[in-house]
Amino acid sequence: MTPHRITIRVYYEDTDFSGLVYHASYLRFLERGRTELLRAAGIDQSALHAGGEGLFFAVRRMTIDWLVPARMDDVLTVETRTAELRGASIILAQRILRGEQVLMTAEVRVAALIGGRPARLPDGLRAILEGR
Repeated sequence: MTPHRITIRVYYEDTDFSGLVYHASYLRFLERGRTELLRAAGIDQSALHAGGEGLFFAVRRMTIDWLVPARMDDVLTVETRTAELRGASIILAQRILRGEQVLMTAEVRVAALIGGRPARLPDGLRAILEGR
């Protein structure tokens, strides 16, 4: 699957006292990447949750490698792609880049939940994420 890409500028609020991006800010950048991947695929998370069954996603596990720090005013690219679909979860591969330089990588497993319990991914959603 071709990665989905969004561009993010680093603001003062994203940094710590040293001017480097604070580690938790990367989590927000990754979340935006996952949300925009779904939106670009025509999946409205609000509608999924509000619709019939109340499906929503929760991060189950995240593995992150910080390689190079980002700084205030950097323009970053967040790449997100579906790495694997399972019964009730999705594994996403994400990277944050400054130009061609990879700053960090992440593997994120999100669980599909209904009423706080694991739920199979609907067939239509699965087909969209598989690129069918």
